[in-house]
Amino acid sequence: MREFIVEADGGSRGNPGPAGYGTVVIDAATGETLVERAEFIGVATNNVAEYRGLLAGLRAVRELDPSATVRVRMDSKLVVEQMSGRWKIKHPDMKPLAGEAARLLPPAQVTYEWIPRERNKHADRLANEAMDAGRRGEQWDPEASRAALDTAAAARAAVTVPEPSGPPGDAAAGAAKAREALARGRTSSSSTEVESTEADSTEVDSTEADATEADATESEMTGADPTKADSTEAEMTEAEITEVEMTKAGMTKAEMAGSTGGGSTPAAAVGSAGGVTPARAAGSASGPADAADTDPTAVPKAAADVRAARTVAGPSGKPSVGWGSAPDLGAPATFVLLRHGETPLTPQKRFSGRGGTDPSLSDVGREQAERVAAALARRGTIQHILASPLARTRQTAGAVAARLGLEVTIEEGLIETDFGAWEGLTFGEVQERHPEDLTRWLGDPEAEPTGGGESFAATAARVAATRDKLVAAYAGRTVLLVTHVTPIKTFVRLALGAPPESLFRMELSAASLSAVAYYADGNASVRLFNDTSHLRP
Repeated sequence: MREFIVEADGGSRGNPGPAGYGTVVIDAATGETLVERAEFIGVATNNVAEYRGLLAGLRAVRELDPSATVRVRMDSKLVVEQMSGRWKIKHPDMKPLAGEAARLLPPAQVTYEWIPRERNKHADRLANEAMDAGRRGEQWDPEASRAALDTAAAARAAVTVPEPSGPPGDAAAGAAKAREALARGRTSSSSTEVESTEADSTEVDSTEADATEADATESEMTGADPTKADSTEAEMTEAEITEVEMTKAGMTKAEMAGSTGGGSTPAAAVGSAGGVTPARAAGSASGPADAADTDPTAVPKAAADVRAARTVAGPSGKPSVGWGSAPDLGAPATFVLLRHGETPLTPQKRFSGRGGTDPSLSDVGREQAERVAAALARRGTIQHILASPLARTRQTAGAVAARLGLEVTIEEGLIETDFGAWEGLTFGEVQERHPEDLTRWLGDPEAEPTGGGESFAATAARVAATRDKLVAAYAGRTVLLVTHVTPIKTFVRLALGAPPESLFRMELSAASLSAVAYYADGNASVRLFNDTSHLRP
């Protein structure tokens, strides 16, 4: 069954006064905007305009798929509480509107959620565009709308790019310069400012005389500080950044191939047999073990560009998902892959798997977990949460679950690799104590760590079996998997059909988000990798 998100808003310049509404319908599985609607409705109150926005959104859903489930998100506490049945509806102007909204779709298919106004910017801008059009004696023109662009531009304006920290010419410095140039170019390409009239869309009609004692105005009910504007657009994947941004920075193909995305360590070297030499592994800031963060900077793309699913080519060379897919594939099972927050071992870059001390989150890790929980709450697409049984993943998942009001299911298949006798050691310590075992492990996916840990091949088999089970169980749903470095990299590697040595070419930060969608025809689409934008202040 498909699931949609409706974000709606309405405003009145005078209350009552010239009024308009805006509504957006979003595919819950992909985050893609499917419908934008707005209308100038003449003289009305804020509340009436908000109800009209709700009605427009529900009508659009009924046109798309009347059997779909719907999550309505609005910054009107009054509308949300009344439509949820918790507050009475007495006002004669709103009773018929609420009744019509209740009849458009079966009540069991629709749920209502209040969100802060700062997270409802897209619908708010549409409502203001409609009111601006009414002031000109016109109706809203979808072809002239800039609501989506302005919402994305506002999110981009909040992005800050740190100065390169590495020596001149190293990979991190080049990538940071490229990101800065790309961010600057995209920000300047936005030719208009955000509508100054957005503040005109005020809160609940304070003249509402018939509210029950529980019906306080929205300004009274929502006194908490609003959150920052929600950036629902996904980040560029690491592969996109590598090719585009490093080329802009003047890096050669050879320099790109040697880059690990971290500091100025030696370039990676691949053995003639396809294995990984210690020189290359030493240059990797984050191997399969739970290692520390590197540069978390990423450049968000415009919402209209990144919400759609990426096209993945099949064996024939023709797109088998995305634009070229069959129309009856339905919504994919989307796994949002969250690496747990930092532990005391993370900044020390120590191997930390399933056979070690099972460390808990550090203070930094707990703060990271709260930040990612807030970000996922803003996006609002997670329907289920599964976690590895280790303490650090359960704690991270618990922070998200508390924010989203969901339960956490423990999934053994998401556990980290067993690193045997290497648990708790740094890469350098392992290289000093077990050089031959380390060389074999780096060059052969069947090799186990010293002391009988888990090989990459065994981990891949376990992750693949877990993936297949979860895809079947959560078809068409969006599921958060809270897990570790090696499982996440393995999900991505298998989705891309990449060789085992690609694990050493991925940088994965603590509390980062990645995402893979799995379609009914067996194809997969990597949609996000190592997104740490939520960790920036």
